[in-house]
Amino acid sequence: MKDLRFVIISGLSGAGKSVAIKVFEDMEFFCVDNMPPQLIPKFSELCLKSQGKLSRIAFVVDIRGEIFLRELDRSLKELETMNIYPEILFLEARDEIIVQRFGETRRKHPLQFSHSILENIQEERKKLNELKSKANIIIDTSNLDPKRLNNEIRKYFQKDKSRTMQINLISFGYKYGIPIDVDLLFDTRFLPNPFYVSELSELSGKDEKVKEYLERFSITRQAIKQFFSLIDFLIPYYIKEGKSYLSIAIGCTGGRHRSVYLANELGQLIRLKDYPVFIRHRDIRKEEKILKEKL
Repeated sequence: MKDLRFVIISGLSGAGKSVAIKVFEDMEFFCVDNMPPQLIPKFSELCLKSQGKLSRIAFVVDIRGEIFLRELDRSLKELETMNIYPEILFLEARDEIIVQRFGETRRKHPLQFSHSILENIQEERKKLNELKSKANIIIDTSNLDPKRLNNEIRKYFQKDKSRTMQINLISFGYKYGIPIDVDLLFDTRFLPNPFYVSELSELSGKDEKVKEYLERFSITRQAIKQFFSLIDFLIPYYIKEGKSYLSIAIGCTGGRHRSVYLANELGQLIRLKDYPVFIRHRDIRKEEKILKEKL
């Protein structure tokens, strides 16, 4: 499979492999942590038979599977017979940095060679030296925080740097509470409210009559233009910081008219920039239920 991208992540304990695997997951790789090397060819066969459904795979192979490390050479040769040539990413850091990281997390070193963390680190270096020699990419994480390591990995493995941001638009009603875990929030309660127009109150922002009503007002058109301009300006900077998802909440009083309309309009504009957009109208059904109860 010519489009198959196969990455083996390895390196020293405490060098950042847990961060790396999360980065690959965000880049939509199928990830397996602590993969026994002798199982890699079998799994690769499944990938080849998946008809492209599994085409980006990342495995972590490290000292936790020490008894399997000697099988890695055999597995790599077997992959060659299948025309699969994995990339090996090796993460390392200076001894004193890794000692410091283990001290901060209070974790035990997985290699119980000695009671000394430093001696365990040095022994691990020796055991992984041969694997390091096979690596295509070696990253020293000594001076990298998680965000910078994220960016460094993406330089080598991100498929399309300019189009990886997924945009989630959420319309909501303030009376039901602000959504949690959002990056940007826009309040639309300054717009004319269709709820107070008798023939529109029972409709929603999805309906053409509500759209026509809101678009009569220049403030609506200006708001969409300004909101979109800000979003379009910010997205490249979020991507640069390593974000894969951007959640934007758009609120009005009940989450039925104005916020629904604006979420849909912004979604159309953002899609024109070729970003994947997912829209969820969180509170529209709650409003419909209240309306039915009143009737």
